[in-house]
Amino acid sequence: MQKNKFRLSYPGMVPDDKCRRFVPPVRLVRECGNVRNAARLLNRVNIQSFCSFSPDPCVIPPGGELLLDFGIELHGQLTVNSDAMQCSALKVTFGESVSEALGTPTTDHAPHQELLTIPMLGQVNFGNTAFRFVRLEVPADRPEVKLTGVCATAIYRDWEYVGYFDSDDERLNRIWHTGAYTVHLNCQDYIYDGVKRDRLVWMGDLYPEIRTLLAVFEDTELIEKSLDFVRDRTPRDKWMNTASSYSCWWIICLRDFYRARGNYSYLKKQKAELFALLNRLLACIAPDGSEALTEWRFLDWSTAEDDAAKHAGLQGLLAWTLDSGAELALELNHPRLARRCAAGAARLRTVAPECGGNKIAAAMQILGKVADPARLNAEIMRHEPARGISTFYGYFVLLARAHAGDLGGALDVIRDYWGAMLDFGATTFWEDFDLDWTENAYGIDRLPVPGKQDIHGDFGKHCYRGLRHSLCHGWAGGPTAFLSEHVLGVTPAAPGYAAARISPALPGLTRVEGAVPTPFGPIEVSARAVGNRIRKSVKLPGEIRELR
Repeated sequence: MQKNKFRLSYPGMVPDDKCRRFVPPVRLVRECGNVRNAARLLNRVNIQSFCSFSPDPCVIPPGGELLLDFGIELHGQLTVNSDAMQCSALKVTFGESVSEALGTPTTDHAPHQELLTIPMLGQVNFGNTAFRFVRLEVPADRPEVKLTGVCATAIYRDWEYVGYFDSDDERLNRIWHTGAYTVHLNCQDYIYDGVKRDRLVWMGDLYPEIRTLLAVFEDTELIEKSLDFVRDRTPRDKWMNTASSYSCWWIICLRDFYRARGNYSYLKKQKAELFALLNRLLACIAPDGSEALTEWRFLDWSTAEDDAAKHAGLQGLLAWTLDSGAELALELNHPRLARRCAAGAARLRTVAPECGGNKIAAAMQILGKVADPARLNAEIMRHEPARGISTFYGYFVLLARAHAGDLGGALDVIRDYWGAMLDFGATTFWEDFDLDWTENAYGIDRLPVPGKQDIHGDFGKHCYRGLRHSLCHGWAGGPTAFLSEHVLGVTPAAPGYAAARISPALPGLTRVEGAVPTPFGPIEVSARAVGNRIRKSVKLPGEIRELR
């Protein structure tokens, strides 16, 4: 007779679909106070205590400290293992940079510093945040700590990188991978803005993240979950995340997600909220054709105090939103609303507020088809091209330059702006960045250098001053999506990739190859420059038709 099978379960249990892996530290950055055998902690994982007399544990005496480097930004917690026969205490400080681990990090959104009790013959786990560096200190009035193992418990989604990008420019390749990894780390219970902080779901921030996820991964459940999270927590008479522009981004995200994955049943579930929001946004057009979006009027922190730039940029954003809404309304069999959205976008295009030299405002006007791309590119974008942008809206600057036919200029911005973060030790991309910060500064992986500035702690603006600045922010991953879309050249030409456009471009490059995920499997592309022509090879799933 077959025995009844049993699997442990609890009432109301919800599974955690993230995985956990132990990761050892790889570098000893600093040790102070007669620490012994610190190197024993490197490149090895020991998570189990044992009642024995280990001859060579790492011993941190009272007043001693260690600073460990895990080699790459991680998300998760610290796991500390001790074989000591008495309890002690260990102060743990997380850092995305060396300077943060040596300082006093923010306690906003997650604890980053704590005095832990280290049990006799036991293990302790601490943290739920992003970090690369960890400082371990034993208070001067507490017994020594004997450590047989210290590792990170990395917590992440075990997704395959189906998309990839490889060209003859290794700097661009590294940037593609770093952007993909940045967004990947931020995919936790939802798609976060930053995995250190804010660990929140911000609708505008999601746009570059969703575009990056669609370029790299097959799994889209978290996209739907995050879009629905914001929708379900926003009353009909309020704006998403309290910002009118972020309600615009929900519509644009929904349109681009539908184009890439073609999930009509999911789209239909959004019908009531979508139509209500489109009607509300149509009422935000002034009689003269100007946008009249209400508070909170927000594009990016870099324009937060520039009302003229905000108005110029929001003009383009609202036109782009209504174009997206018209397309979705047609898909949902509401031609009258589609015509009203198209007419509203056309009215907005009769007014092009001055951008005042602001690249972010100019990018939104180009993407909203409010102003001439070639003119704005020549007058604004080409002037000190890697300055006056941000890691968030820098993605839209890249898209705008591509729309203006200046793909080579966009690639130079990627190399100079995002590449500079790599030059200063980044393994993920940051909440914000300014090339001026690099002057006389030391990198995030270095100990303080006398006479130089700390690129993490000494800079920042608005809500990200000093060590509060996040060094793993999903909105900064835009170059990954951009390179797949505009260099590899793969975009959907019909919802769900029923048809695709494949137009690789190689400004300043001799070759590129890669893949982009679709609902039917990846599209694989290889292209080479042969004289003035591009020779491409394409491998398509049988369900996809290439538009030539």
